[in-house]
Amino acid sequence: MAYTTINKSTDYFNTKLYTGNGSTNAITGVGFQPDWVWIKDRDTSQHNRLADAVRGVKKNLKSDATDAENTTDSNDGMASFDSDGFTLTADNDDHGYNANGSSQVSWNWKANGAGSANTDGSINSTVSVNSAAGFSIVKYVGNGATSATVGHGLGVVPSMIIFKNLETSVNWLVYHKSLGNTHGLYLNGTDAKADNVDFFYDTSPTSSVWTMSNSTLNNQGSRNHIAYCFTEKTGYSKFGSYVGNGNADGTFVYTGFKPAWVMVKNTNNASADWTMFDVKRSTNNIMDKRLRANLANAEDAPLGFIDFTSNGFKWRTDSFAVNGSGNTHVFMAFAEAPLVGSNNIPATAR
Repeated sequence: MAYTTINKSTDYFNTKLYTGNGSTNAITGVGFQPDWVWIKDRDTSQHNRLADAVRGVKKNLKSDATDAENTTDSNDGMASFDSDGFTLTADNDDHGYNANGSSQVSWNWKANGAGSANTDGSINSTVSVNSAAGFSIVKYVGNGATSATVGHGLGVVPSMIIFKNLETSVNWLVYHKSLGNTHGLYLNGTDAKADNVDFFYDTSPTSSVWTMSNSTLNNQGSRNHIAYCFTEKTGYSKFGSYVGNGNADGTFVYTGFKPAWVMVKNTNNASADWTMFDVKRSTNNIMDKRLRANLANAEDAPLGFIDFTSNGFKWRTDSFAVNGSGNTHVFMAFAEAPLVGSNNIPATAR
């Protein structure tokens, strides 16, 4: 039985829907002061926008583009991380945060503020870590060395790491434990898994550091980089893989909790998007309101798609992106409620 010490998942991760107003807009109801905020306009084609407390609230990244980090001006983008959410400005440049009347979604994670120095690796880093939730934000300057290490602060081995070079227009890089230390994925693209020794030096992360070589994606010399690091917490988060069956009566994936948010990538298909679902946009099974991390596209609703259950998720589609026959898919998932918490209260189905 998947018991957990995290009985209230929304203390660490929460999805918040809001409507843009084209002016100062204080978004409340997140439940905590977020340290990583991922925003997407649901109505129109606008970039996925990512901000975090380590880089600073005005520093913007796009998960669907190779662009370097951008600094938004005082009249655009995010203004502050607040005790129960965040505040947006007028969005004068139409960057997709807060257009008047727009339907928006924000996914919010809690780390530990602006972070502190970490000297565990051969490269010093600034780390904001939430050990209870298994999440850290790591900023560092690459050195271009062939066997560099960086401290992640988790205290346990990471299950997944998402990297971005902040100063160079290059791909996002993803390490996932199910692919191991020889392969990576590109968050901004549809590419199948790539085998490149420069990504992780064919070396698995440890409880204190990850290893990398001289790839411009995560270790370009004298360039700033950011990494979002995750490790599994029973009943709260899961990072794993499954094999699709290519059938509308699709594969069931056990997580040990009722999911709140799931992102999936087919690692064998070179045309498969990073597909995302959550319980706030789709409130009933079958869930069909889809967004994609690698695309600026508005939300769409393909026929059928996915059920969230009390202990995992089940595909209701033969789509190759999420249920390709014989293909290996990786996923990351966060809980709405544990299957059984330390309070001995079981989760119920939707």
